[in-house]
Amino acid sequence: MADEAGASEHSVLCLRLMQLFPRVTRGMRRWQDRAALPAPAPLTPRHIAALEQIRDQPLTVGELATRLGLTLPTVSGVLADLGRAGLVERHADPADRRRTIVGIAPAQATLIGQWLDGAARPLARVLDKLSPAEQEAFVKAMGLLEIELRAEDSER
Repeated sequence: MADEAGASEHSVLCLRLMQLFPRVTRGMRRWQDRAALPAPAPLTPRHIAALEQIRDQPLTVGELATRLGLTLPTVSGVLADLGRAGLVERHADPADRRRTIVGIAPAQATLIGQWLDGAARPLARVLDKLSPAEQEAFVKAMGLLEIELRAEDSER
């Protein structure tokens, strides 16, 4: 009987979260669309993640792929999109010409920084309302959910 009550509470919580995720995603997307960067199409989460990673320092394409957990061809496609929009620049690594370094285009650095900060502002305000332990638990839960969803994708 106690297990049934726990399962029922879990189901209610899961249903509530399943309702919230699309709403949160739409809200984040609305902000991004209103404060659009000069890009040929709306930026995807991969574009945004790439910009955030190279925001403070240029990286090699391989290092960026590793940080994002993506393949080199996928990251190259993301960077090609961002390059066409004039948001990033690539150049050969002076220490090893076989490697390519990618960074924010200097002319766009301020705009991109403001855009990334604005996109993160609602999340930052929410996190500020949580204790450090709650913040850690929230990030841990999101990471575990991502791992679970990836595992299900690979099983298909």
